[in-house]
Amino acid sequence: GAPTASYLNYILTRITLAGALFLGSIAVFPSLARGVTGVSTLLVGGTSVLIVVSVVLETVKALEAQLVMRNYEGFLKE
Repeated sequence: GAPTASYLNYILTRITLAGALFLGSIAVFPSLARGVTGVSTLLVGGTSVLIVVSVVLETVKALEAQLVMRNYEGFLKE
């Protein structure tokens, strides 16, 4: 009903905001690192960092799924 739709909209908004802030900070991090360190030859761009983070997260998800399938206690606490 309407209360459920309202609750789901609230949760979705919170998740989207947190995800957007996280992705924004990851994208800006290389520029901040260049500014702080003064190293202008740092070739790690925001897109590269996002790709690496995405691959790591997918790998962790796959490992967690394998552990759950084999009835082991997971190593991620959520």
